[in-house]
Amino acid sequence: MRQLAEASGVSAGTIKHYLREGLLPEPVKTSRNMAYYPPEFVERIRLIKQLQEERFMPLKAIKTVLDEDPERARALVELEDRILERARTDEGARVSRTEAARRYGVPLEALDRLGGLGILSPSPRGYAALDQQILEAISRFRAGGYEQEIGFTVYDTLRYKRALEALVKEEVEVISERLAGEVDPDRVVELLEAGVEPLRDLIGALHSKELVAELLRQRAARG
Repeated sequence: MRQLAEASGVSAGTIKHYLREGLLPEPVKTSRNMAYYPPEFVERIRLIKQLQEERFMPLKAIKTVLDEDPERARALVELEDRILERARTDEGARVSRTEAARRYGVPLEALDRLGGLGILSPSPRGYAALDQQILEAISRFRAGGYEQEIGFTVYDTLRYKRALEALVKEEVEVISERLAGEVDPDRVVELLEAGVEPLRDLIGALHSKELVAELLRQRAARG
């Protein structure tokens, strides 16, 4: 057990818990206080830990996934790692809090509120490329007249964040089901990158269409 804990980077207590939950097969008992754990235990333990920490999956769900298709679970983790790795390399140059406020004309207190809402996620080194794109969009809204004086505040961004959370969750499930283990991870990253601009156009067009449709519905309801 001590060697297994060292090799997997997971404590003996956690491994014993995995055994009790049926996430690991029973080891081969070699004596009253000793057991043989095959080398594949190390990879499986690491995979369980990854699914717990990176996908926030409960142990019962992990057991179901591993029992049904352990190879697919490994492929899914590999795919997620590749996508996250690419996202980190695409962060671009960061800008400081002071520079962001100056460049995009957003008050410092508004930056702090956006961070508290989870709209922005700056690091000690500042705001990455996606956060800067969000600030650019907010700046353009403000320039177009969406001012606090007529009721528009940073809290309006929450409406879009909540709607997108549900959409993105469904997208990740689709990617996991259709591509993990079936398509090379690098090809998946290429597909996602190629879809960025068309997706923005699609969402923008659908939003405009639904906005008009909702206005017509409300007008019809008023008679």
